[in-house]
Amino acid sequence: MILGRVSGEVVATIKHGFYVGHRLLMVDRLNPDGSAGKGYVVAIANVEAGVGDTVLVVDEGNSARSIVGDPAAPLRSVIVGVVDEATIG
Repeated sequence: MILGRVSGEVVATIKHGFYVGHRLLMVDRLNPDGSAGKGYVVAIANVEAGVGDTVLVVDEGNSARSIVGDPAAPLRSVIVGVVDEATIG
């Protein structure tokens, strides 16, 4: 699971049929303390997340396909939650 911040939307006029009707969001990785991490993922939004939101992302193909209920989906990353608060203790 990845902690990240939504930095933008991805728009594609031509895409695999699975992605029709799904929102694609660009998510920048965050370190556990909330500082900027290295890299990003493109994930489908399984929840109502938007630009600027801190989110939890499942970044593993089998788990992502299980969440959307399609074992053949060409999918790796799914946003599964919007984070209200995170603490390290």
